[in-house]
Amino acid sequence: MKWLLKIIDAVRPTFEEGGRLRLFNPVFGALEHFFFAPSTRTVGAPHVRDPLDLKRLMSMVIIAVVPSVLAAFYFFGLRFMAMIIVSYAAGLTVEAIFAMIRKEGINEGFFVTGILWPLILPPNLPLWMVALGVAFGVFIGKELFGGTGRNIFNPALVGRCFLSLAYPRTMAASWVEPSHELIGGLLTWVTPSLDAVSGATPLALAKQGEMGSIAHMLLGSVSGSAGETSAILIILGGVFLLFTRVASWRTVVSILGSFVILTGTLVVGGAVKYPIPGVFGPVIWHLFAGGLLFGAFYMATDPVTGPTTNAGKWFYGIIIGSTTVLIRNFTGYVEGVTFAILLGNIVAPILDEIVIGIRLRRLKNEG
Repeated sequence: MKWLLKIIDAVRPTFEEGGRLRLFNPVFGALEHFFFAPSTRTVGAPHVRDPLDLKRLMSMVIIAVVPSVLAAFYFFGLRFMAMIIVSYAAGLTVEAIFAMIRKEGINEGFFVTGILWPLILPPNLPLWMVALGVAFGVFIGKELFGGTGRNIFNPALVGRCFLSLAYPRTMAASWVEPSHELIGGLLTWVTPSLDAVSGATPLALAKQGEMGSIAHMLLGSVSGSAGETSAILIILGGVFLLFTRVASWRTVVSILGSFVILTGTLVVGGAVKYPIPGVFGPVIWHLFAGGLLFGAFYMATDPVTGPTTNAGKWFYGIIIGSTTVLIRNFTGYVEGVTFAILLGNIVAPILDEIVIGIRLRRLKNEG
């Protein structure tokens, strides 16, 4: 990589203050720091630091999501790859514009958002909506709050929420059944059209009285968001995030635990009457259906939009898990993970404030 470093050093003056391309210095800095650690020195103590901290966090999430990306490519073909390209192109454009306005560098955090965004979308969604949604999510969900580290909401979920409310018919009609051929859909391109829709999500079918196979949800041969169809691959990547401590196990356990407990309580109490009227579906089926697992492992564990205190993470997860159950079973929406996590993002700072306030009062009383 020394040859690349020489090229970067040679063109750097062009992008620095006084250079002809100084306006694009944030873009140049982002590309440089993607390949090499920053060489700048700290101004004051402590001088020992880890310049790869953010990159490591970004890298671990991307590595964890690779199985779901490969599965989405296998099931839905070339069009999913186009969705990834559009996601990065539109999102990075918004990031670059704000970086140049603020005269700051482009934060590497978007590389995670850019890959997660197409995974939470219907695989047959028009590409212009893919671009519009990610641009809206980055602009409203992150940049208006000051950029990475200051955003209250998960930008990918803000974008999905926007598309669900602004274009509900298109979002509901963009599901397509995964290819069941031996080579999957690797060489196919599905054109967005109402005629191309060949399947509904397991949760949508359950509302109509038809329960899908748990085995199909585990393997991924069901309709759903591009990266949320295979529960096994989601769990595999999620366990990797927990093992590397990138994701908090408290958040994941509290989300899934509260979901299972509340769903089981409703089933036993007779409140949940689908997938078959009068016959209660197993709790494990509800756990694997929809985007719960993907949201619990990849979205709710975002360290910026979630609580920082351990106790806060427990209550944060309980709120998300319980809200998902209530939205799924007592509203017109078949899926509630997006809205539940956004609600959790809203209360996360309050939870931390309450926990810290209680601890300070205890210390004051003990003193």
